[in-house]
Formats: sequence, structure tokens, C-alpha cells
Amino acid sequence: MKAYCYLGKDKFGFVEKTEPHIADPRDAVVRVTLSSICTSDLHIMHGLVPRARTGVTVGHEFVGVVEETGADVKSVKAGDRVAVNVETYCGECFFCRRGWVNNCTSPLGGWALGCRIDGAQAAYVRVPFADNGLTKIPDGVSDERALLVGDVLATGYWAADIADIGADDTALVVGGGPVGLCAAMCAALRAKRVVVCEADAGRREFAKRHYPQFTAISPEHAEEFCRGECAHGGADAVIEAAGTDASFALGWKCARPNATVVVAAMYDAPQVLPLPDMYGKNLVFKTGGVDGCKCAEELALIAEGKIDPAPLITHTFAFSDIEKAYELFASRADGVMKVALRSE
Repeated sequence: MKAYCYLGKDKFGFVEKTEPHIADPRDAVVRVTLSSICTSDLHIMHGLVPRARTGVTVGHEFVGVVEETGADVKSVKAGDRVAVNVETYCGECFFCRRGWVNNCTSPLGGWALGCRIDGAQAAYVRVPFADNGLTKIPDGVSDERALLVGDVLATGYWAADIADIGADDTALVVGGGPVGLCAAMCAALRAKRVVVCEADAGRREFAKRHYPQFTAISPEHAEEFCRGECAHGGADAVIEAAGTDASFALGWKCARPNATVVVAAMYDAPQVLPLPDMYGKNLVFKTGGVDGCKCAEELALIAEGKIDPAPLITHTFAFSDIEKAYELFASRADGVMKVALRSE
């Protein structure tokens, strides 16, 4: 089968590989029906993920159909449509038993698919710990609506879940890209008001058009807005989903005293906490990666119509056109948010 692989810094390409097989009783083999490209894939391409294995098939955002299961797999069977978790996790170690699956201590735990073991940008994928990593897609939920469940939506759900959002609160999401808008959707399940701060005017318009329940603002107005419009001089909870030096600083500056700031973004460089400047704000910072173990809850919310990530998929390509898809996604041209890759 053709697989799209990491071949070295700044180089992805097609490699012919054999189809995967069951290697452990807890494995499943999934036929990919729809996949996507993540910013993390771009980080791998540019050599920013040291643990990424040269030659690995990239991609970790996908849905598909179970082809085969190992003898110990109980939750899914051949023929089931499934959403696939970005993380593989054993479910048994100290961290997994507490829901901290990103830090699973298994050699295959955490972010493995598309990084350390072959991932989704191919026809078939072997998924370890299938009972934990695969979730059946409810009838009536399309592949497109389920595609982002395992990573982008999981990140937004996790960020909102740990942000200590109360029913009367204003939640501020810094960053109006796919992760930010997923976080805003999930924050809206808890908060009285959700504000999305985004530098790009096109993405602000996208948010207003597809998610009019959010207030969309620009960074230059954010501090003044939060001081004047929030009940206690700042947002009650902040989710930083943009990943720049400026967005990191803006997040804590817009928070009210004693607020929680969730840092859900990935950064290319270290960030600095200017403690003298923030002294007395008594902020609580919580950082990622995502503990993405609530895909069933996300799918239920989609099935009930309470959240809808489908508008985030703005462009669809055939898998054979994956190089064009990467070019578009990396350039952020033509209003792209997320691309879908349809298997052929």
C-alpha cells in the first residue's frame, strides 16, 4: 500500500509498505476512510519533534472501519465505524487509571500513531490498545462530523474540562483556529459567555459566520474588552490555543485575578512567565498535551447536536493529492481551517 512518510527534515513522501497486521491480542487493524492533517504533522516535517521516527507513516487524525481485531479486543468488531484517538494508552498504569493518558507508561503509550509507529496517511493502520483507542461512531454521525473527535476536538474538550469554568463565567479562548474553535464549542457547554480572540480577520469572520454564539475580537482590543466587559476585570477562564509569544502573554494579561489559564497550544520556543509583572494575580496555569480519553462523550455531544466541528473542514482532497493538501494547509491560503483526505 502507499503510505505518506517522514523521510527526514523538511521531507515527506510516498513509500510502498506492506499492509499492517495484528501484532498483539489488544490490537486492531483499521481501514482508513477519512483522515486529516494536523499542525503537529508540520512540526514533524520540519524536524521539531525529536521522537518522530524517520520512515514512519505520518498522520493521527482519522476515522475508519475495523478490519480485524486481536483476541483480547472486546469493545469493537470487524465492520464497526470508529473514531481513532490520537493517543494510545494501556488503561492500567498509574497515569491511565487517573485519566492522564497522555503520560501512559507503556512503550506504545501517549502520542505514538504517526510519530513513533505508523499512522493514518495510508490505507490501513494498526492501532494498539484498541479497546481504549477506538470509539464506535453513532449511527447518523457522518465521517466528516466525527473526523476531528480524536485529536482537535479532544484537545478542545480537555482544555475546557480542566479550565474550571463556572456557569456564570466568561471564558476567553485565544486563537480562532481549529483547536481554538473546538475549545470554544466545549467551553460554551459550561460558560455563560465565550469570547474568541483571533488575529486573522478572515478567521474572525469564519467564527462569526459558523459559530455566532461566540463573541469574536481582535488581539489589539482584547485587554480593554476583558477589563470592561467581564464582571471582575478579566476573563474567568482562559484557554490559550494560538501558540505564539504574543498569544501566551495576552492570555494571562486578559485573565482576572485567581483565574485559570489553560495552555493548550504547542510552541516552537520556550515561553517566559514574567512573575514580577503578574505578581498578585494569583493565576493557576495548566498545560498540555491533551488527555484525549473522552471520545465517547464528544461523539454523544455531536449526535445530540450540542457541538458541531464539521464546519472546520473547509477543503477535501483525494488521498493521492495529499501533497497539494499539505501545501494548502501549511500556507493557510483560501480560508483553510482543516483539510480532509478521502481514501480512494
